[in-house]
Amino acid sequence: QVQLVESGGGLVEPGESLTLSCAASGSLFGLAYVAWYRQAPGNQRELVARIFSGRDAEYVDSVKGRFMISRGHGNVATILRMYLLRPEDTGTYYCNIHNSGTAYWGQGTLVTVSS
Repeated sequence: QVQLVESGGGLVEPGESLTLSCAASGSLFGLAYVAWYRQAPGNQRELVARIFSGRDAEYVDSVKGRFMISRGHGNVATILRMYLLRPEDTGTYYCNIHNSGTAYWGQGTLVTVSS
């Protein structure tokens, strides 16, 4: 069993940066997939970025060139570096992993981009 905890969210102004981290308890030996999703108020949860093991990262068009997803080290499952943030990036960000054939979700971290 793995539990995920996201951190790094906060309030920033447009054009600023944030780095989100997803820490995991339990073994990540079977980690095959990591992803970040976000959900804005009143909207459905959407995929932001993901990495399948052994493949290149994939991004939703709206964040290409501004966000970077990576695998973490140790107990950090994945990191999302966000640059040139826009108000439309506002939302709760969730990490999602597939580890040993089981999907896990974190509780989310809130990102607010506003002047």
